[in-house]
Amino acid sequence: MFTGIKRSFTQLLIATTIVASCNNQKAPEAPAADTATQAASMEADTTSFPVSMVNNKKDPTCGMPVTAGISDTAHYKDKVIGFCSTECKDEFKKAPDANIAAAEIQ
Repeated sequence: MFTGIKRSFTQLLIATTIVASCNNQKAPEAPAADTATQAASMEADTTSFPVSMVNNKKDPTCGMPVTAGISDTAHYKDKVIGFCSTECKDEFKKAPDANIAAAEIQ
């Protein structure tokens, strides 16, 4: 009688140990980048396009100066328009003629 209980307990203990060891495995962590690399990465993300390549001074959707950073562009009537974000570009595309005056085209 005790042999069957002992065997069941042993099997349960082994199964619990296997499950617990599988759950405790961690994914390998990526090495931390140094501060200079992180700063350069952030700067590159916020200024994907140079100001010299666009024809507007301000984002036509939100009014932000393009000198603060251009993350997306669009062509509009032979001009390159810079936007601070893809969301602003998408909003502009809904009504470009109504929004273009705010762009301060150069």
